[in-house]
Amino acid sequence: MCYARFDMHAPSDRQIILKLELEPTYPQQSSLLLRGDGGAQEQPLKFLEQTGGYDYFVIEMTASAPFEYALRVTTPGQSRWITPKGEEHDRLPHNWFRYPPQARVPSIPDEAASNPVQSPIRAESLKCLLFETPAWVRDAVFYQIFVERFARGEPARDPLGVQPWGSPPTNGNFMGGNLEGIIDRLDYLTDLGITALYLTPIFQSPSNHKYDTQDYFTVDPQFGDLEVLRRLVEACHQRGLRVVLDGVFNHCSDQNPFFLDVKRHGPQSRYWNWFHIRDWPFPDHFGDHGEVLRWYDCWWGFHTLPKLNYHHPEVEAYFLNVATYWLREAGIDGWRLDVPNEVIQSFWPKFRRAVKAVNPEAYIVGEIWDDASAWLQGDQFDAVMNYRFQKALVGYFAEERMDTHAFDDTLRYLLQDYPEPATAVMLNLLGSHDTARPMTVVQRRDEGSHALESLKLMAAMQFTCTGAPCIYYGDEIGMEGDKDPDCRRCYPWDWEQQVENSGPRAELLAFYKKLIAVRKDHPALRHGVFR
Repeated sequence: MCYARFDMHAPSDRQIILKLELEPTYPQQSSLLLRGDGGAQEQPLKFLEQTGGYDYFVIEMTASAPFEYALRVTTPGQSRWITPKGEEHDRLPHNWFRYPPQARVPSIPDEAASNPVQSPIRAESLKCLLFETPAWVRDAVFYQIFVERFARGEPARDPLGVQPWGSPPTNGNFMGGNLEGIIDRLDYLTDLGITALYLTPIFQSPSNHKYDTQDYFTVDPQFGDLEVLRRLVEACHQRGLRVVLDGVFNHCSDQNPFFLDVKRHGPQSRYWNWFHIRDWPFPDHFGDHGEVLRWYDCWWGFHTLPKLNYHHPEVEAYFLNVATYWLREAGIDGWRLDVPNEVIQSFWPKFRRAVKAVNPEAYIVGEIWDDASAWLQGDQFDAVMNYRFQKALVGYFAEERMDTHAFDDTLRYLLQDYPEPATAVMLNLLGSHDTARPMTVVQRRDEGSHALESLKLMAAMQFTCTGAPCIYYGDEIGMEGDKDPDCRRCYPWDWEQQVENSGPRAELLAFYKKLIAVRKDHPALRHGVFR
């Protein structure tokens, strides 16, 4: 079996591009066999170039979807089909790809493809199924804020036992960051060049991270209230900033009223089927981690995070209401979705339709750490947090566990694996609330100026690749921190008075400002397409 890899996507209305990558063989030709409700047609691919040790062929079409297709590769003495089941060598393929992958294509007999030149697909039957992503995201520079640790504004509503700003972070302590603090620092963010904020969860919750929601319709009192959120969104919009909130819809807090009702009333609770209950009553305390799974499903065995049951129609309806409520009532510009791969996938097309009905330009970005192709076909998410990109940059620039060839392959695969509309709005990050800080990562191998230069190289790559760069709060000044919870330290607003690190931090901040300015000054960095 010979190496072959291809990508098909729609960069614009009514345009489809297919790019095929093959091992170099001379001579070789390739063609695309299409079939749809109007018949079949075979079209040749054009040789584009030989680079990186591969031959590249391309075809651009105005006909796009829905249709089925297979690829033919012809070399001296051999003709083979590339199909979903691998190579085939019969006169016609037995298995077919679909475009879009989720589309239903009317079945046609195989003989319709036996003489493709005589049975062309009708152009009017091949109108593009549009995959539109928000135009503003292509121009965006995101800034992720862990709300409890970014800035403390007044009036602050402190939880019991709030610690001084800058205390070492733990899983359970509070520092008093809130939405007012973000409002107070908007001038700093606009001066930096930020155009969009992604806020970690802000809804009522007993924790500092808020990924265990008690009430999905209430801003946590420690952070503010609905009116403060509205003021924040309005102030951002006046400055040209968008606001994306974090939705934790796979699980909730065990202090959520719905789960407490189940805990008290068992099978008699109207919310019994909102969760995955195995046994009842629940014990007052759980022993070893994961023991809770004897009684109910929860996220990764944490008894405080019961998993929601999306097979129940009331659960679906409830969270569709949550999603649209905050779009309408607060004017937010999109949702970042926590662990969406753990929610039944049939929910997300409904989520997309509901969100886009309120705001067609709302951004839907999922937290998927590996291949996200199944969620990026135009019917679910606009993009994902690009952890594959992040791992590649860390592996190459910081840890040096990836050579140049492997790094180049990874970036090419990222471009090929996802449709261009999704690639253009991917959330490209170097770090987040779930990873070690980039500065800490580079310092494991280098020290001083060498670490700083490695971080600059990573940032330069981040800001010149396709997608929307996202800065985790404080990374622009080289904040340090290992994995959660250490990566959730307070922003050191007095850093300029700290003699030890003020020089490197000022240098890195100036570098980030320059990167952002360069990206804004050159449209190709925001709207260019790799061919």
